[in-house]
Amino acid sequence: MALTQQFARVAPEYLERLRAGAEEWDPGAENVLDTGWAVWGLILFCRASGAAPDTVALLDRAVSGDPDGDTGFLDHDGVHDGFTDPPRLLTFDAVADIASGLDALDPGALLADLPDSPDAASALCGFGPRFDGDVRAHLLEHLAAMREFYREAALHAQFVVTWVD
Repeated sequence: MALTQQFARVAPEYLERLRAGAEEWDPGAENVLDTGWAVWGLILFCRASGAAPDTVALLDRAVSGDPDGDTGFLDHDGVHDGFTDPPRLLTFDAVADIASGLDALDPGALLADLPDSPDAASALCGFGPRFDGDVRAHLLEHLAAMREFYREAALHAQFVVTWVD
C-alpha cells in the first residue's frame, strides 16, 4: 500500500472535543482530501525547475502543516497508520495565508517547464518510469483540489490537519 498525503478540514471546537476525548475522529468525507503523492511530485518538480523559494515553502507548508501545533491527541490509528510523523495542524490564520498563496499561483506558469514527454515529466516529479497518464493533468488536478480545499477551509474559518497515511 502506497503512502498518500491526507488533509482534513475541522472546526476548532471539533478539535477541542477530540482533545478532551469526547468524540471519535470523523471529520466527514466532505472535509477530507487525499492527494495521493501528486503534491509531493509537484514540490519535487518546483525544486528541480527553480521555482521561487516562496512557492516551494508555500507548498511544503500546505502539505506538512506547522510543527508547533499540539496534535498529540491525533497520534493514533484512528487518524493515521503510524508509519510517518503524527498529524500536524494549521490554524485558521495559517489556512487563510495558504489559501491566499495557493490562489495567487499561476498553475500554467508553475508547470511551464514540465517536459511534454510523460517519462521525462514523471522522472522530474519522482513518480518513476511507469506513471500511467498525463503528468501535467495529474498535477493540475491535484493542485486545483488542494486550492479549493484550502479556499473552503478559509471561508468557513476551519483548521486543517495534515498527515501521511
